[in-house]
Amino acid sequence: MNELVAQVFLFFIAGFETSSMTTSMTLFELSNNQKLQEKLRREILEVLKKHDNKITYDAVTEMKYLGQAIDETLRIWPSVQTLTRVCTKDYIFKNSDVTVDKGTPLMISVTGLHHDPEYWPDPDRWDPDRFSEENKQNRQLLTFLPFGDGPRNCIGLRFGLLQTKVALITTLTKYRVTLSPKTITPLGRDPATFALRPKNKIYLRFEKI
Repeated sequence: MNELVAQVFLFFIAGFETSSMTTSMTLFELSNNQKLQEKLRREILEVLKKHDNKITYDAVTEMKYLGQAIDETLRIWPSVQTLTRVCTKDYIFKNSDVTVDKGTPLMISVTGLHHDPEYWPDPDRWDPDRFSEENKQNRQLLTFLPFGDGPRNCIGLRFGLLQTKVALITTLTKYRVTLSPKTITPLGRDPATFALRPKNKIYLRFEKI
C-alpha cells in the first residue's frame, strides 16, 4: 500500500510541472506557426464532431496530428534534459576502444540527442511531420527519449500525454493563440533547473473564436 500511495504521489508531483510546461511550449510553437495551428484546430474540431463534441478517450486517440505536435515539442523542449542510469554490465562501444565498466554512473543528454543534426535535420525547426507514421519508421532507435526508454522509462508517460492533449484540445477549440510582443526570443533554457524551464518568460495572447 505504501508503494501504491508513493506512486500516486509521484504522478501528481512529477507530472504537474512537466505536463504544464509541455502544454505551454506547444502553445508557444503553435503561436509561431499559425498555419500549423489551424491545421491542428481543424483536426480537433473534425474529430470532436464525430464524437458528439465530447472529449472522450477514443476521440483523443484519433487526433494523430495532435500527438505529432506534442512529440515535436518534446523533442525540442524535453521536460527532463538529462537521464541518469547505472551500467549493469561491462560494455564496449562498437568500432571504438571506449569501454564502460559495470557500476559506472551514466548521464545521457536528452537535449543534446534531440538537437543532433545527424538524427534531426534542421533540429531547431518545429515540424510535427517528423513524427508522421512514415517518418517514425525511418527514425533511428533511441534518438527520441522524452520519457526515457526500457524498463526504467517514465511510469506516467500515458497519463502525462493524455492530460497535455486534453489541455490543448480545450484551449484550441475556443481560442486562437498568438505570440505577445513582450516575449523575448529565442527563449533559451534556464541552466540551473533539472526540469525544463525557459530562460525568458512566455507571453501569449488568446483570441476567442
